[in-house]
Amino acid sequence: MLSSYRRIFAAPGTLAFSSSGFIARLPISMTGIGIVTMLSQLRGSYGIAGLVSATLAVSAAVLGPMVSWLVDRHGQRRVAVPATVVTMAAATGLLLCAHFGAPTWTLFVFAIGMGGMPSTGAMVRARWAHLYREDAPKLHTAYSFEAVVDEVCFIVGPILSIGLATAVFPEAGVLLAGIFLAVGIALFTAQRRTEPPLHPAHARSGRSAILNGGLVVLVLTFVATGAIFGSVEVVTVAYAEAQGHKAISSVILALWALGSCLAGVVFGTLKLTGSMASRFFGGVVFMAVSMVPLLLVAESVGGVGGLVAVGGALLIAGIAISPTLITAMALVERLVPAAQLTEGMTWTTTGLAIGVAVGSSVGGWTVDGAGAAAGYWVPLTAGVFGVLTALAGLKRLRAGLAAEDAALPSAETVDLER
Repeated sequence: MLSSYRRIFAAPGTLAFSSSGFIARLPISMTGIGIVTMLSQLRGSYGIAGLVSATLAVSAAVLGPMVSWLVDRHGQRRVAVPATVVTMAAATGLLLCAHFGAPTWTLFVFAIGMGGMPSTGAMVRARWAHLYREDAPKLHTAYSFEAVVDEVCFIVGPILSIGLATAVFPEAGVLLAGIFLAVGIALFTAQRRTEPPLHPAHARSGRSAILNGGLVVLVLTFVATGAIFGSVEVVTVAYAEAQGHKAISSVILALWALGSCLAGVVFGTLKLTGSMASRFFGGVVFMAVSMVPLLLVAESVGGVGGLVAVGGALLIAGIAISPTLITAMALVERLVPAAQLTEGMTWTTTGLAIGVAVGSSVGGWTVDGAGAAAGYWVPLTAGVFGVLTALAGLKRLRAGLAAEDAALPSAETVDLER
């Protein structure tokens, strides 16, 4: 199993950009939950905390693709560094306003400013695609490895963010996330030899990758997936607090990420056959169905036993995450031109961000109005929406893949004629 992963790191510089990308990605899993934990302590409302976190997610959904479009057009280093500087300035403003009790509207202003955070995950995957575009098995393993790295981020990040915010001081989680972002981007952009080259054709085109019909299907489905992520995070923190063990929520969420991490490790070694679109749909279905046991145990079991049961349900639910995300990124790589790959991958995270915004805010309102256990109806509803969306777009995904496959012979003929 490990030999598959060793082979992808044979190329020079791969370990350096992947490891620095890990550091730069930690804030993704720390910032939202850090804001929720910080403001729920300082302001005493999960509703406000969820709305500020949702504002950040919406801002990222709007600004993220713009930043990634600039990355594809001008290069990773030239765009990611200034985008990080702006993000850090906004994060500093948010922390100061939260600490000194500034008016609530100021929190939303600085949350909007933080939305320009560069999409490190997309930039890392773009480097892998540049290296192994002609070697499908290695590219599948590389995408699987990065999905595992994402899940490790979601294991480590919430534990650090929630743990520091509850044990040290409320702003500690968001503060550490900012430090990781600054250090990670500095190290990542210093790896110049593996940075993908610019594509002149893209520089002449103003078209956005989102005009691709297959990508639209993935983005809309990821809105539902993000709603699952955002609502589960907020509701789990509230559920753990209702049982008198708020700090344990980080461990429970880590179990969810652990299930995904283990699934991703195994998935990366498989020799896959059959329709990629069908695999994606199957993953979305599994993700939705896995929310049912979570709701049942939360509503029927309380106390420490309830926390254990919720943790077990999330561990199993996590198995669907990595294979689904890995397949989605492989679909993006097939459907979107290489010159727009960073933007295309960022659009999927934009869909996640929009979903997180909806899920975290609706989850917060549901907790405030109906209690923590009832909040788990939100991810279940989001899962059903995701299944319906993926089912409606399945033919479009298959058509996009078929069109890409049909174009390959002609492209090879052109190369031979040259």
